[in-house]
Amino acid sequence: MTEEEQARAAMAGIAELADYDGPLERLGGLTNIVFRAGAYCLRIPGKGTEEYIDRDNEAGAARAAAEAGVSPEVIHADAQSGIMVTRFIEDTTTMTPGLFKSRSGSPERAARAFHRLHVSDARFDFRFELFAMIDDYLKVLAGKTVDLPNGYHEALAEAEIVREALAARPLPLAACHCDPLCENFLDTGERMWIVDWEYSGMNDPMWDLADLSVEAGFDAAQEEEMIDAYFDRDPRPDELGRIVIYKAMCDLLWTLWGLIQHANDNPAEDFWAYSVNRFERCKALMADAAFAGHVAAVKRGA
Repeated sequence: MTEEEQARAAMAGIAELADYDGPLERLGGLTNIVFRAGAYCLRIPGKGTEEYIDRDNEAGAARAAAEAGVSPEVIHADAQSGIMVTRFIEDTTTMTPGLFKSRSGSPERAARAFHRLHVSDARFDFRFELFAMIDDYLKVLAGKTVDLPNGYHEALAEAEIVREALAARPLPLAACHCDPLCENFLDTGERMWIVDWEYSGMNDPMWDLADLSVEAGFDAAQEEEMIDAYFDRDPRPDELGRIVIYKAMCDLLWTLWGLIQHANDNPAEDFWAYSVNRFERCKALMADAAFAGHVAAVKRGA
């Protein structure tokens, strides 16, 4: 069955799409099959995602994010199949690292969308806990034929200083996206929308800023624009420290996610190279002379 045939079959069981016979436009996605169908966006989950995605949590988070005004309306969500339909937002550009550089003000708009979410009344069912998720991903990988990059367990052991610093000064949790790939941002030029809530949860909000900086490859000026817009004041050393250490930790986590995609034969890209590159970037940041100072600032707190 082709992807379009899968989409048509799924649409037949959804009231809002059952009678739609117009064109389907394939949209992007690393793990899922996504189509535009007129005024709607149809998402069919990718192979193997049931191993690590809680679809009930995703649907609840997507609805809460829509109520917070940062994500499109959820029309249909089926936790068993993972099929989701949302309202299609017209006149937006799906972001990429290049577009975050070329579209003026886009880091600022993304930061303001994050801030709107983080200070909202949204509450997600899932607690995004970094080290627990690493353990969960390692358990998934234990049942697959794939090797970890050389030195992964050693780097994880070194990250205990990060775990201790974060535990010493925990911040109030906020509703967070937790997986800010550039392609999960839709830009109107005046406002940024955020989509895809598969990994969302209650989390330290600095994770979202750090992970976006990594995913978009922000340079110093872009990162400063994002941080200035988010805080609207001078950030404290511990806040900056959290952003830096989470930049390393998101690579430590998503290295494992990439290996799961590699083991599941996801054809979207070379996920072995993806994982190795992320891990090398993580090690380089942790080895930087300034990293220990950022960890110390987080441990001291405000």
